[in-house]
Amino acid sequence: QVQLVESGGGLVQPGGSLRLSCTASRIIFSIDVMGWYRQAPGKERELVATIGGGGDAVYADFVKGRFTISRDNAKSTVYLQMNSLKPEDTAIYYCNIRKVLRGAVLYDYWGQGTQVTVSS
Repeated sequence: QVQLVESGGGLVQPGGSLRLSCTASRIIFSIDVMGWYRQAPGKERELVATIGGGGDAVYADFVKGRFTISRDNAKSTVYLQMNSLKPEDTAIYYCNIRKVLRGAVLYDYWGQGTQVTVSS
């Protein structure tokens, strides 16, 4: 079993920044896809960003130019640098690690989530 632990959430003013971290309980392989998702009250969980082993990142339109995802396989950690935060970014942010082979999900692990609140 793989456990993911998120940290770095908190309260920040609009326009501010936060950096989220997620550390896995085992070594992370380059084949693993790591990502961040978020869920606001009353809404479905949505993708924020993912990053592959080669550093190739995919972002949701609503965070492009503001958020940056990165990973450190040696530290079994994925990060999400969030800048220019908006109130609508308020949500619980979840870390995710997937292994995908030819479009099939071999495993899919989730963290417990960390709360991000953007408010004056």
